[in-house]
Amino acid sequence: MSDPTPDPEPDPASDRADKRPLWIVVAALALGAAALWGASRLTWLAEPRAAGVRGTVLHTEDGAQAAVALVPLAVLALAGVAGMVATGGWPRRLLGAVLVLAGLAAAWIAVDGARTSGYPAGAPVGEMLAAHGLALVGGLLVAAGGALGLRWAGRMPRLGARYSAPGAKHRPADSDAHLWEALSDGEDPTIGR
Repeated sequence: MSDPTPDPEPDPASDRADKRPLWIVVAALALGAAALWGASRLTWLAEPRAAGVRGTVLHTEDGAQAAVALVPLAVLALAGVAGMVATGGWPRRLLGAVLVLAGLAAAWIAVDGARTSGYPAGAPVGEMLAAHGLALVGGLLVAAGGALGLRWAGRMPRLGARYSAPGAKHRPADSDAHLWEALSDGEDPTIGR
């Protein structure tokens, strides 16, 4: 005897709740990558150097020159976004651990040379402090995104998970979505209409 109850309609609120951890991780990693890249564009180092005939001049370097790991760490965090979306299970956990270490490395780079006094005359002190602070925030965001990815690895959806294992069919709430579902399943949605 068949079950007379119809298939329950999918709840859009529960779908959003299932995707929320993924969006939090993606946002943390993307913001962390942007902060690290921004810190690499700001003045990171200013010191007087002998310039031959010109005497002593103020030499400045941006974060990409003075702290060369900032840009690769930003690229790693950005790649981590794609990795968190596309993977699942233990690869996602491994990626989360790598991102935690990368974030902590970026935070260490930010605090390792930061100082509040002893700058030469004419140095852009405010910009230098902002660069270190931005790198610290970026590193912490990347570490937090990796840690949340570790914690929520099983709860987050992944790319293509819909096609990975056939299961109970659910009825789409939208008739157009039903047509696309039928096409995805290899059926002709126009037959029987």
